[in-house]
Amino acid sequence: MPFLTWLKRRLVVIAGLITLAYLLLPNVIVTVFSFNKPKGRFNYEWQQFSTDAWQDPCGVADMCGSLSLSLQIAVWATLGATLLGTMIAFALVRYRFRARGAVNSLIFLPMAMPEVVMAASLLTLFLNMGAPLGFWTILIAHIMFCLSFVVTAVKARVMSMDPRLEEAARDLYAGPVQTFLRVTLPIAAPGIAAGALLSFALSFDDFIITNFNAGSTVTFPMFVWGSAQRGTPVQINVIGTAMFLLAVLFVLASMLITNRRNRQKA
Repeated sequence: MPFLTWLKRRLVVIAGLITLAYLLLPNVIVTVFSFNKPKGRFNYEWQQFSTDAWQDPCGVADMCGSLSLSLQIAVWATLGATLLGTMIAFALVRYRFRARGAVNSLIFLPMAMPEVVMAASLLTLFLNMGAPLGFWTILIAHIMFCLSFVVTAVKARVMSMDPRLEEAARDLYAGPVQTFLRVTLPIAAPGIAAGALLSFALSFDDFIITNFNAGSTVTFPMFVWGSAQRGTPVQINVIGTAMFLLAVLFVLASMLITNRRNRQKA
């Protein structure tokens, strides 16, 4: 009985920990196999511990070039989608105009639509326009499908803002620019940051839309897919582990900064 009582009280926590472990299991496997030294072309079975891949992460031809290209596209797509998405979110929340409801519905279409449909539609658009497939078509496509996620994140934050704070700033003789920079933008910043981080992750990770609109350009996900057909180099696991660790460090740093600010306010 005492055990059952203890289990009932902590059932939600235990279920959450099990779910988290299940989600992190692929990352653990990728990390472990980044220290493997396979005997053949495929890095699917553990053979021998080695740090050779970590010492030479760019040892595979064209891999770091494709990684650099993916990072460039992800950064520019994040900037473009965040800027446009933030303006659209403010417009949808703060202003009343015709077809506002239709625009709200259309914003969710890229999120609900299968990626292959959007990829084929964008490819048809670029071909009809005569645009050469490559870096710019990938960038435009990534901004298009990241835009909805930014709008959703920022819109939720803007809708929860207290309008009395901006009214108080105007009562204290703050101009529109000062009110936006010192009151509105800091309050909306968490939503904007969430949208930006989501855009970066989606853009860097995307394969389907990129594959349709890349032409001869090869991004990192396309390189991984191509490598899997003829052999999986250990360096792919190294890059995946490094990206995962950077993301974890970024989250931990943001948590520490937030906790420090909360302590200072208290």
